[in-house]
Amino acid sequence: MSAAAQRPLGDRERFVAFAFAGADMLVETNLEGQISFTAGAFRLRFGAAPESFMGQDLAALIAAPDRGSFAAALAMMPERGRLSPTVMRLANAEQTPFVVSGLHLALPGEPPRLCLSMGPVPIPLDTTAESAPTAVALLREAETRLRRPCAGGGGGVGLIEVTGPLTAEMRAALTNQEGKLAAELAPGRYGLLSACGSSAPDIAAVTERLEALLLQQGQGGSVSGGVLSLETGALSPIQAVRALRYGLTTFTRAGAEGLREEGFGNGLAGFVERITARAGTIRRAIAQRRFHLEYQPIMGLSDRVLHHFEALLRPEKGLLGAEAGPQDFVTLAETVGLTEELDLAVTEVALQAASGLTGTQRIAVNISGLSLQSLEFRKNLTTLLDAHPAVGQRLMVELTESAEIEEEAQAAETLEALSARGIPVCLDDFGAGAAAFRYLKAFRVDYVKVDGSFVQAAMRSERDRSFVASMVDLSVAVGARVVAERIETEEMALMMRSLGVHLGQGWHFGRPGPLPKVAPAPVGRRSGKQESWG
Repeated sequence: MSAAAQRPLGDRERFVAFAFAGADMLVETNLEGQISFTAGAFRLRFGAAPESFMGQDLAALIAAPDRGSFAAALAMMPERGRLSPTVMRLANAEQTPFVVSGLHLALPGEPPRLCLSMGPVPIPLDTTAESAPTAVALLREAETRLRRPCAGGGGGVGLIEVTGPLTAEMRAALTNQEGKLAAELAPGRYGLLSACGSSAPDIAAVTERLEALLLQQGQGGSVSGGVLSLETGALSPIQAVRALRYGLTTFTRAGAEGLREEGFGNGLAGFVERITARAGTIRRAIAQRRFHLEYQPIMGLSDRVLHHFEALLRPEKGLLGAEAGPQDFVTLAETVGLTEELDLAVTEVALQAASGLTGTQRIAVNISGLSLQSLEFRKNLTTLLDAHPAVGQRLMVELTESAEIEEEAQAAETLEALSARGIPVCLDDFGAGAAAFRYLKAFRVDYVKVDGSFVQAAMRSERDRSFVASMVDLSVAVGARVVAERIETEEMALMMRSLGVHLGQGWHFGRPGPLPKVAPAPVGRRSGKQESWG
């Protein structure tokens, strides 16, 4: 067992919280905000050693204008369990904007404490840079504001389209905006998100500057932009989050024109109102099984033997339009309240397919947190499993974070009922979502699947490899085995194995397809990267 695995779980939780944030500084306080632990770049930011801040009030690190909102955010941490990433200014001469996030830790036998990580606001749009923000980061922050609205409003997501060459000066015009999270959502399409509680980005000013730069370089091109409001009206947080996800996906695929066609001209509420009329189409598609499942193998990284398959949903082509993909179908089903029906239908199809498996092979199906916390879903799932007693033990469940679980006690009962039937549970996309760390503490799981973005980043950066290693340590400490997704080469497989990962999934081991009649042979030490990931 590694040295990390032998440390007390409380120390590991603190380390992983720090690692997840990728922060410059870590601060731990009691519930009154008195600092009891410091680490990181305090000399760089404040000109003093970390230990010199011990015993001080945490608010002393925050610029005076931001201390009121910071104090309010800290006061809510014991109730909410965490502080979502929030932009604050440091109390240094430059008043440097920093992203502050944290966890409320209440471990048995120890006084409760607040663990906060602090890092620079990510602004570069150069996607080759390790510090570049991603579309996922922007989406997660916007989702957090829909679930837990900011004081003063959540503003909106500024969306900008640029055709033509993007010069360094144009990139600077997009990124050099204090207090905003900027990300490239797709080639030529960008998102801007203001600090929590601020007004929506001034897209008119940004586009005007970009247009002037295009004119100067004389190479043609155009700029357009708008704001997708985060005002939710009468929408529930879940509906708003689903609508936002679909909206940003639509923008990355079809731009502003696609957003208008989908009904986002009237904001999130206008889109939901429009697609509610399509609920009948989605419900009939689920009932008529107008989808099929493709199965991707998950292999042991040590023995290269098939462990299980993951069932991946593939709706009938053209069901929701020529450009809509599987995730669009899932998102729309969640938005109009059909998640439980879809999860049950997928589980039933997977159970029927499982009758063809041999040995100890299983099929993993994705089940949303929305379904797991529903008592009605639990009853229907129990009925379905009772109807397929011979193959029920061939099933696995992957808990997805497409919707944050609000009723943890109900979800825990559903997971315990599955475990009682011998059905293993996997926590999907660990590290990608804000709630995954909380779920690992709240639920007993058999497997943890590391999000593919961490796997790919680990090939480029020692820092990212340490993130994966800490995830493995934490997972093993709570008795779970680890799966890494998006393994595309033998080099990636060997790297994940060296970090303690047990199982691998990706094109290196097999693409999604029909369930094979014969188990695939062990994968040898191949090389060569796949052209893309699907």
